[in-house]
Amino acid sequence: MKKTLALLLALTIGAVTFTGCDSSKDSSSKGDSTVTKITVGASPTPHAEILEVAKEILAEEGYELEIKTFNDYVLPNTATESGEIDANYFQHQPYLTDFNAENGTHIKAVAAIHYEPFGVYAGKTSSLDELKDGASIAIPNDGTNEARALLLLQAQGLIKLKDGVNFTATKLDIAENPKNLDIQELEAAQIARSLSDVDVAVINGNYAIDAGLKVSDALAVEDKNSESAQTYANILAVKEGNENNEAIQALAKALQSEKVRDFINEKYEGAVVAIF
Repeated sequence: MKKTLALLLALTIGAVTFTGCDSSKDSSSKGDSTVTKITVGASPTPHAEILEVAKEILAEEGYELEIKTFNDYVLPNTATESGEIDANYFQHQPYLTDFNAENGTHIKAVAAIHYEPFGVYAGKTSSLDELKDGASIAIPNDGTNEARALLLLQAQGLIKLKDGVNFTATKLDIAENPKNLDIQELEAAQIARSLSDVDVAVINGNYAIDAGLKVSDALAVEDKNSESAQTYANILAVKEGNENNEAIQALAKALQSEKVRDFINEKYEGAVVAIF
């Protein structure tokens, strides 16, 4: 009886020892014992498409990248805050700063990846010179993107903002509007679909791409060397405390790789510009 118990005990210890070794081997091959799969929330275009390229790079390093697409600017952040996803890639820093302040979230930028030039696109009117008194212009209704749109309209000489107003501008900060333009604030994702209802519209780069619009067809585009290009770079973001996670750093490196830069240049023809 004692021999039988001793034999069973020896087999049990052996099994535990074997399992522990196997787990250690798997951990070293992945690089991070707690994260082998990275889940990232992204806008469908261009973010999810760019992530598909990074996914190939990460696979070679032992990471599995799962991409979840979102069609709004709220859920990717709330999902990151709750831990439903590990990171997100869809927004710029001014939007994230406002979102954290308004929602009590704790999301931090990890790396700047690309910039999407805002463009003014023709609706019922085919050029800015043809805009008549009272013409309608659609712009995004969220704070940071509204300011960006107004700055672009100011750069075209259509309006003038109050002195000292910059990336916090709203319609209330319009000091001069010589053509009495009807500035209509719409949800960013809806503007491209509303082109036929307005004279012109200022559209976010990703939504313009989604709608089949080309930056080369825009009536006006933000200068790639402008302050907006740096300020509104789209970022990889995570919940505070996860910035230095090994897997997240691997993702950031993949997104800032030459392979991704080449993909952006070839795929988007100026509608998306690598910022690294």
